[in-house]
Amino acid sequence: MTRIAIVGAGISGLATAYAIEQQAKRAEFEVETLVIEKESRTGGKILSVKDNGYLCEWGPNGFLDNKPMTLDLCWQLQIEDQLLRSDDNARKRFIYADKILHQMPENGPAFLKSKLISWPGKFRLAAELVIPKRVPGGDETLAEFGRRRLGEEALNKLISPMVSGIFAGNPETMSLKSCFPRIYELEQDYGGLIKAMLRLAKKKRAEVKAGKAVASAAGPGGVLTSFQGGIQELTDGVAAALSGTVLTGHGVVRIQQKQGGISLRLDDGQEHDVDMVVTAAPAYAVAEMLDELNDKSSKILRQIPYATMNVVCFGYQKERIAFDLNGFGYLIPKAEGCHTLGTLWDSSIFANRAPEGKVLLRSMMGGAANMTAIEFSEDEVKARTMSDLKQIMGINCEPEFIKIFRHRHAIPQYISGHAQRLLELESSLQDSPDLILTGNAFYGVGLNDCVNAANKAAEKVVARLQARVN
Repeated sequence: MTRIAIVGAGISGLATAYAIEQQAKRAEFEVETLVIEKESRTGGKILSVKDNGYLCEWGPNGFLDNKPMTLDLCWQLQIEDQLLRSDDNARKRFIYADKILHQMPENGPAFLKSKLISWPGKFRLAAELVIPKRVPGGDETLAEFGRRRLGEEALNKLISPMVSGIFAGNPETMSLKSCFPRIYELEQDYGGLIKAMLRLAKKKRAEVKAGKAVASAAGPGGVLTSFQGGIQELTDGVAAALSGTVLTGHGVVRIQQKQGGISLRLDDGQEHDVDMVVTAAPAYAVAEMLDELNDKSSKILRQIPYATMNVVCFGYQKERIAFDLNGFGYLIPKAEGCHTLGTLWDSSIFANRAPEGKVLLRSMMGGAANMTAIEFSEDEVKARTMSDLKQIMGINCEPEFIKIFRHRHAIPQYISGHAQRLLELESSLQDSPDLILTGNAFYGVGLNDCVNAANKAAEKVVARLQARVN
């Protein structure tokens, strides 16, 4: 029996433990998993809080169904009947720019009619067709890429809010290649983004004509998907399906090499001897655990920063909100000088997020460009959020329901040089063959990314088990 410890019980750790059990079973290896979690509950940053009839998401509120990873996991867990796909309202997304809410255009004609980008800005965007592709070398930031290919206005009104919405990041420091590898590949493969869209659209038409189903050329797409009772149903479902042990309320303080395996020392003095370890905790936490086992890896992990975030949930009587909430919500460019990064109209996206006759809004405050917001008092957070809602949506009344969540380490930042750091990390791990790292600090921050990384980590575990047999 091979004992395998998984450190961290967020979606990454839970999905890794489940994938190890399933893959090992198919390969006819006997394994015993031990999931160790510092907090008193499983789920990590996934937590669906029900209060006064409102359902508030502490962290992510769902996943896109255009990739199979998370959907496949739901089918394996037999919880697919609880899946809840977002309302058609979620297709309408907005950007607040020049003191106006602009709906994001969904096609070429809509883009030409939109006032989000000025005509000079549109002409600059069109010039992307003749801008030569960048010669590979170095690690271009998102801001450098945006200015070079699309222009300053597109950077400020399109790229910047998108980066804050996904990563809570600063485009001036974020790596294009690591944050949006597909965009990097499109430029390298086709010479530019517009050229890529035209070529891929042509390819799609030809393959559809031939009866072949292909992915859309327009972007990631997909429908935002959650569960009737919130996204926590996913992590609860994985935890319930594990055959091994889940130990909560105990943090790992040291991972040490021991003859014939690895020893994990917990914060209460306990020690657990295992054959292999997979870490799925935040990079900064894993760095402390590895100080003795692998100093090289520890130093690299400490170079991955995290953005802070306040998540602010406001509930209102629907009749008191005159604003049309038919949409997903909006993001705010930094240049607008607002306190928040944007607001999601949660009760318009998913059913059952607010009681009958009421609405739930969820605003984000902080991010890499406003790290000090985490220190604001409850009153300051409330006042600044209300100020933005009044300015943007004309909401003058007090919310009847308030819930504020704080994340000092919300989202890992893939800053310039991230890809090189990961190469160095992989090299450093060669000194520790019984140690595998996974989680959202490396190759993607979304739920699909985490589940995909978990499956790959499990594949590494099984491959190493197979190597021992051979």
